[in-house]
Parts: sequence; C-alpha cells; structure tokens
Amino acid sequence: MVHDKDFAVLRQEIQREIDKLEEKKYSQKVIHEYRHPTHFGDIHHPNGKGEITGPCGDTMNMSLRIVKERIRAARFFTDGCGATVACGNMLTKMVQGQTVKEALHISTDMLIRELDGLLTEHMHCATLAISTLRDALTHYQAK
Repeated sequence: MVHDKDFAVLRQEIQREIDKLEEKKYSQKVIHEYRHPTHFGDIHHPNGKGEITGPCGDTMNMSLRIVKERIRAARFFTDGCGATVACGNMLTKMVQGQTVKEALHISTDMLIRELDGLLTEHMHCATLAISTLRDALTHYQAK
C-alpha cells in the first residue's frame, strides 16, 4: 500500500522531471506566463470581445475595456495548452494602455519576440492570440 508521504515524494519527483523537460524546450518567459497568468479571466460588460478557434482546436476568448480609444483592461480565457496560455497572457499585458490603432499593429512576430521565442510547433498559438485580439477590436469598432 502506498502511503501519503510516499505518494507526495513521488509526485514531487515527477514534477521536477516535467519542469526540467519544459525548461529545455521553452523560454523562461513562456514558462512564467503560463504558470502565472495574470490576465486570465473575463471582463464583465466588455466593449470589445472576440473568440477564435485555431487550427489545433484550441479556443481563445478575449475581452477588452476601451475608453476613449485606449485599452484600459484586457483579459483572456483559453482551453488551450501552456503555450496558448503564455501567448494570451503576454498579449493582454502588451495591449494594456495602448490605443486601438497601436494594438492593431501588434504582429505575431512581435508577440513571439516578447516571449523570447516559441517552438515551431507552437507558433500557431501566437497567431491564435493575435487573431483573437483583432476579433475583439473589430467587435469594438463595429459598435
């Protein structure tokens, strides 16, 4: 029979191995952004909102509060992987305080640079985040 203490030790060992593998694959910024997302969630009564499902099946929602053409608050929600969470979190941090026009000029490459890189197989996560932001801005502009 496995004791609670033995299970806890085993769990810690497995987590350390997972952490080592992640640190070999992802930048410290990507790891930090998906482990500690500060902008995960929803804004009640946003005046800009978007939702996109990417080619991998991940869906991202983004909600914005825009006052006098300036983004005052941005939040995101996703059912996606860690890289998708990192992209959504970093992008919502990047747009806070920017004008709508400035936010529309943020590119996938800019987001990836801000994350200190992204694995080739996760580049679509950055594209998903940018597309969702643009969808939310389009929603705002249509009002």
